[in-house]
Amino acid sequence: MKITFLSLLLTVSFCCRAYQDDLSSKNAKAEYNAWLKQQFNEKHQKLIPIVAVADIFYACNLSRKVVASHHPFADLVNKRNKEQLAEDVMLCLGEDSMQSDVAINFGLIGCFNEQLAHLPKAEQEQKMMLVNNVILSLSLEERKKSFTQCVTEQAIDYL
Repeated sequence: MKITFLSLLLTVSFCCRAYQDDLSSKNAKAEYNAWLKQQFNEKHQKLIPIVAVADIFYACNLSRKVVASHHPFADLVNKRNKEQLAEDVMLCLGEDSMQSDVAINFGLIGCFNEQLAHLPKAEQEQKMMLVNNVILSLSLEERKKSFTQCVTEQAIDYL
């Protein structure tokens, strides 16, 4: 009986310690994330519109082929002259505004295309078909919200 109780006591003690370690780890991660946000918030906020424009242009140019040269997405964000990028996206969108359904759809396609780029081509194409189907089913407000979330996450990779 004592062995069983001792065994149970050790198990509970181990579980409690593991839970405390997990909480400690979560607290440390939360503190680190807060520090990162504080350190990089200004840069992140400046990157978000650049990434959004790059997403819209990237997908728009893939579809409409307005600009002859193809730039890797990372180059659009990191190396491309921002004024030229803005001109290119306006040229590609034509009469559509940056807030239009068309631009938001291109932005979502560009953002997800970049996020899925690491996958094998077949899997990437399959997931992009799903993305396109979901885009068709969402309202404009839902697409704007999704685009904002996608770009916010995507911009973190460029810090």
